Amino acid sequence: MREELLYKMQNAFPMVERPFAALAEELGSNEETILETVQKLKEEGIIRQTSAIFDTKRLGYHSSLVAFKVPEERIEHAAEIINAHPGVSHNYLRNHDFNLWFTLAVPPDSQLGLQGTVNRLQRLTGAQEAIVLPTLKMFKISVKLDTTGKQSKKEKVHKREHKSIKMRARHYAVIRELQKDIPLVPEPFKEATIRLGMSHEELFSIARELKEAGVMRRFATILNHRKAGFTANAMSVWSVPEERAEELGRQIAEFRAVSHCYLRPRYPNWPYNLFAMVHATSQEACDGVIEEIARETGLTEYGKLYSTREFKKKRLVYFDPAFEKWEEEHLAS
Repeated sequence: MREELLYKMQNAFPMVERPFAALAEELGSNEETILETVQKLKEEGIIRQTSAIFDTKRLGYHSSLVAFKVPEERIEHAAEIINAHPGVSHNYLRNHDFNLWFTLAVPPDSQLGLQGTVNRLQRLTGAQEAIVLPTLKMFKISVKLDTTGKQSKKEKVHKREHKSIKMRARHYAVIRELQKDIPLVPEPFKEATIRLGMSHEELFSIARELKEAGVMRRFATILNHRKAGFTANAMSVWSVPEERAEELGRQIAEFRAVSHCYLRPRYPNWPYNLFAMVHATSQEACDGVIEEIARETGLTEYGKLYSTREFKKKRLVYFDPAFEKWEEEHLAS
């Protein structure tokens, strides 16, 4: 049951008054057992967090994947400096000359801006080179690990049409609440409704608005990949002809083992423009998926960057005063 439960919670956590009871009904169990199981999975570190996942760009933030080339003796110090920025949600050491890879977001009112922040971090870390790799086209973003082992190798990735939305104070208030990890109690949204001064029905209605507008991608459980048994992850990078980027991006995105697939810029010192993150239970299995992608697409110029160390992985906290504080400190220096 644990594996089925994890798969369901990753796909879409029920946004109802008693979600654990709803999960229990789906799995032929009871609310108490489901809560106990989730509590244990959290204690084991398999479940990181259950919360809303928002679209950074639709909230006005500017973000990018960034890679630094840092001398080996400075890696620890550089990682500490990078991690201290509140807009860094992921930071990994990877097996490449460009060895530190992190995602960086800055709010719409940032004085330094994205490039200015990268420049400041490069100076502070002593990175020899830096490449900024913003998303030019997103083909897939869906971290749903097949904990059941029963899912097909491929999946259809549907493009969603989003409704327009006029963001109001109540939307931002709900975002601030839904980005928090839920408490493991029968009614996990109750505290949020009290703080917001609204009913469950109104909270869920606003959440649906945010989802239909694409502001909220989904409300779901995020796992610790390694502790969930997916011990290998490779950032596969591909050099694809510009005129075939759309076709190949969609083709690669259909592999279930691919969680993220993006088109990004290339540079004289970086020839790859299509990125696909692959998760598997071993490096051998990861290699197998990447080799299968190469066979099916006919692509021959590609690389595999394995993460050898995780320096940071946490959800971005939107509208956090820590952004302003970081900039004040570093603008003054």
